[in-house]
Amino acid sequence: MSQTATFDATQLPGPTLNDFADAATTLQGVAQETPVEVSRYLSQVLGQPVSLKCENLQRTGAYKIRGAYYCISKLSDEEKARGVVAASAGNHAQGVAFAAREQGIKATIFTPVGVALPKLQATKAYGAEVILGGESINEPLKAAQEFAAETGAVRIPPFDHPDIIAGQGTVGLEIMDQVPDVATVIVPIGGGGLMAGVASAIKQRAQAEGRTVKIIGVQAENAAPYLPSLEAGEPVSVEVRPTINDGIAVQKPGALNFEIIKDAVDEIVTVTDDETARAMLVLLERAKLVVEPSGAVGVAAILEGKITATGPTVVVLSGGNIDPMIMERVISRGMAGAGRYMKMRIPLPDRPGQLARTSEIVSAQNANVVEVIHTRHGTGLQISQVELELHVETRGPEHAEEVLSALRAEGYEPRVVS
Repeated sequence: MSQTATFDATQLPGPTLNDFADAATTLQGVAQETPVEVSRYLSQVLGQPVSLKCENLQRTGAYKIRGAYYCISKLSDEEKARGVVAASAGNHAQGVAFAAREQGIKATIFTPVGVALPKLQATKAYGAEVILGGESINEPLKAAQEFAAETGAVRIPPFDHPDIIAGQGTVGLEIMDQVPDVATVIVPIGGGGLMAGVASAIKQRAQAEGRTVKIIGVQAENAAPYLPSLEAGEPVSVEVRPTINDGIAVQKPGALNFEIIKDAVDEIVTVTDDETARAMLVLLERAKLVVEPSGAVGVAAILEGKITATGPTVVVLSGGNIDPMIMERVISRGMAGAGRYMKMRIPLPDRPGQLARTSEIVSAQNANVVEVIHTRHGTGLQISQVELELHVETRGPEHAEEVLSALRAEGYEPRVVS
């Protein structure tokens, strides 16, 4: 994906620099210019200055408001009178609902029945009519298309539209203003609306200023259509496997997005769910920021050593909308991935005092037991044995190994389980 010396950013398809500037003007007073926060910890990890572009602090909790508002603002009066319709399981729904309310337009949103309750409540609170149906996003997408055909409502796509791209690209213009010497920008990729906008706006602006900026995209490993699409030279579909990165779990790239990204993006990497969970935990502890899984993939790529950057680097945190129940599970997973939460099972002789003895050993290592399960019914146990399951908080992998070694030294056989 390396660009040639003859690359001309002004020849990219889609929005021009003037279009991005018009979108920025339109969004004044609507979308916030979100802050850029320096991360000393990530700077140490990457070996370059790292800043976080906090779209998780945007109104509605994500960047989606930018593209949705700008796209709706470009509709004619006659189109606005017919209302708008969208299909989404999250941030796009909230962006469209908010944008429609601000412009006095009726919005109808189709969403899967399993949508997170906070996102559902927020979308309704912005005044949209929400219609639930289907187990995945495919059914709502079809329903939204049928609704548009039957009622005349204008469908607002999540990413594959020039006005959506122009609105999302205002994130890139802000980065260039807020970090004038930026050399690398890292952006999450789903369908590609945010990446296409940010990459195109930054590349065009950088060329006008006579310099270059490296653009790196990050996809979820279980939903990564861009790498095979780039290899094929056209958008292709991939199987989307279960992932916590639901906000970027897209089966196929948008057509216009792909045409921009194949020329404007320098590199694309992928991250796993466990890597994402660890990144969310780091953002909570080190930056005091709540970031949804899809918004944290850029940080995950840095933590896992998948990014090579030169000069000041900006990571886009694309959203912060996460169900608290999911957050609880992600934190536990992130702690386990960081070696700070260990679940182990220990077969014990079925006689008094064994539970107290193992607890004393763990306590002597200054580890904290948070849950205990004691059973006589574990698989493979002898009739004279019981099984003890301990959930333990540790300071990290080395401390966890110290706990295990202490138990083994006393004749126990702990087994770590996931």
